[in-house]
This record gives sequence, C-alpha cells and structure tokens, in this order.
Amino acid sequence: MSHQFLSDEWIEAAREIRHKWADRVPEVPLLVRINVVATKVPFGEGTIHAHIDSSTGRLEMELGALENPDLTITTDYDTARQLFVAQDPAASMQAFMAGRIKVEGDITKMMLMQTAVPQTPETLEVSEEIRRITT
Repeated sequence: MSHQFLSDEWIEAAREIRHKWADRVPEVPLLVRINVVATKVPFGEGTIHAHIDSSTGRLEMELGALENPDLTITTDYDTARQLFVAQDPAASMQAFMAGRIKVEGDITKMMLMQTAVPQTPETLEVSEEIRRITT
C-alpha cells in the first residue's frame, strides 16, 4: 500500500521498513541533525515540519522539529519528495540552484549527507521499499 510522502501513515510505514532492515544495514558514519520544512503540502495545513537524525547510527526521518539542528532545509513538497525519496542528486542540485531549496545552517552537512549513507544492496533495498510505499 502506498501513502502520501510525510503523512502519518507514510512515516509509520517507512519506520517499519527501517526497523525490518535495522540489523542488516551498516551504520551511518556521519552525525547529522536536519530539520525539514516542506511547504505546499497537498494535505493537512499545507506545511509539514519533519527531521532527519543519524545520531543513533541509523538514518531516521520523523515528524516534528529538532532543537539545535545542524541545518534546516525549506522546500516545497514535490522537491522534498525528490530529494528524500527519489534521491536524485541532479534534480536536487537543479532545485538548489533554482532557489527551490533554502538551507540555513551548516550546508556542508547537507552535502556530506549525500555520500554518508553506505551504498550496499541492503541500503538500496530499503530505499526501493520506501519508494514503493510513496505516492
């Protein structure tokens, strides 16, 4: 079953996928705490606050904002979905250059994040499973 990106149902389904693979994926060596503000969301109030946190060694995306994040990314819903689900570096760079992604804080952490997650068959499968549950 698929869910709208960043909906409560999507967060829960993505959490279940991460939990299922937790003992088979390598830890993320980079400590990063990112707040994400997604605007023009097609449901709810129109804006969603979420965060990405690797302080446990796992890359986790949850709803709500972190106190004292390394950086905050503000972008529209569709661009956020491309950035975090499709993980298309070319589309992400194009969106950044076009001003559709605003970054406050340590931008080097955002750049390092793109290569910090080890690319193993297991992490690729986690990404694919998350793509399959996302509308």
